[in-house]
Amino acid sequence: MKLKAEKSILRGRVRIPGSKSHTIRAVALASLADGESEIIAPLESADTAAAVRCYCGLGAQIECGQTWWIQGVGGQPRPPENVIDVGNSGTTLRFGLGSAALLQGGAAVITGDEQIRARPLGPLMKSINDLGGQCCSTRDNGKSPIVVRGWLKGGQTEIEAITSQYLSSLLINAPLADGDSTIDVTKLNEQPYVEMTLKYLDEQNIRYERDGWNRFEIEGRQRYKPFRKRIPADFSSATFFLCAGAILEGELVLEGLDFSDTQGDKAVVEILKNMGVDIEIGDGELTVRRGELRGIDIDLNATPDALPALAVVGCFAKGKTRLYNVPQARLKETDRIAVMAAELGRMGAKIKELPDGLMIEQSTLRPGQLNGHSDHRVVMALSLAGMALKGESSIDTAEAVAVTFPDYVELMQSIGGRINVE
Repeated sequence: MKLKAEKSILRGRVRIPGSKSHTIRAVALASLADGESEIIAPLESADTAAAVRCYCGLGAQIECGQTWWIQGVGGQPRPPENVIDVGNSGTTLRFGLGSAALLQGGAAVITGDEQIRARPLGPLMKSINDLGGQCCSTRDNGKSPIVVRGWLKGGQTEIEAITSQYLSSLLINAPLADGDSTIDVTKLNEQPYVEMTLKYLDEQNIRYERDGWNRFEIEGRQRYKPFRKRIPADFSSATFFLCAGAILEGELVLEGLDFSDTQGDKAVVEILKNMGVDIEIGDGELTVRRGELRGIDIDLNATPDALPALAVVGCFAKGKTRLYNVPQARLKETDRIAVMAAELGRMGAKIKELPDGLMIEQSTLRPGQLNGHSDHRVVMALSLAGMALKGESSIDTAEAVAVTFPDYVELMQSIGGRINVE
């Protein structure tokens, strides 16, 4: 599929859909809990559907509608009858590995699409093995497909969390281990996502102690209780509307965002304000208007998913914009640093790869035939560039948008975006 975009003026209100990160965490904890949980207003997307498939494979019973009802396994997942395919969901892959290591008999095989099979898992696999589980790669390369056996008995491990999902997986599953666990963290990227995981544990009264972000001591033999959770709106999805408002004529009102939530991508609001975007924050909504954009230095370690969209904004900002301290962006669905440099370069951007980010100068872009690289955030980011230019831009692999934001095109069209999928 191709997404085609033309110069647009945006006006209107957009209700931002639910958070992918929250939805998958809620599915994981509810599936491991003892009883029936209720998840209200979850995100319905390919990634969250993958989480449902994964935990159904491990024995949870999940009924999906406007509200999702989940009957958990009481901390004792069952061996799946078939291979678990997580599609394109890296979060589900990492969380599912930890949960499969709670099996007390049998084994699980977990794999995904081509992009997932290229993503590294070695540090997480080592920690699961340290804590008593058994993980091995069928290709002996530290990547899926992975064969997982149980069960987690506790112990001590050290992990380099180049992605926060490694640590979150251990934190979610270690409380259900047969004994206590100690996790020493030698590196941690994307800290806000671990804060989100810890908030879920705190709401469950899970017993653990921590030394900052360096060490976690988690008591074993605990249980998750069933719960009722309304999923908050997704700041990662809101980023594309925030950045659209930053570079396009018009005025947007985004509804449903909760700034008290732990999501790291809420920092995009302050980033854009520092770049000169006119943003007003009200009660449950914010208004975005284009301003005089100026380039700044932006540390994206905590918010790597914002890199593609902010790279586009940087092309319209006076001076230079540096996106840095985000090497993990090379380990996402694609190497997003290389991909955004290549595709924006095809549009005429003055852009240069850095080892840990991008250097972007104000540029005169031109429409073009672009490759979305089957990466949902790359496709959506390039559509923003297309809507800022006279003439038509075409972005292939547009079907990837369904991974996290299946309603993206429809919502953008509702406020004047001249984009469509063919």
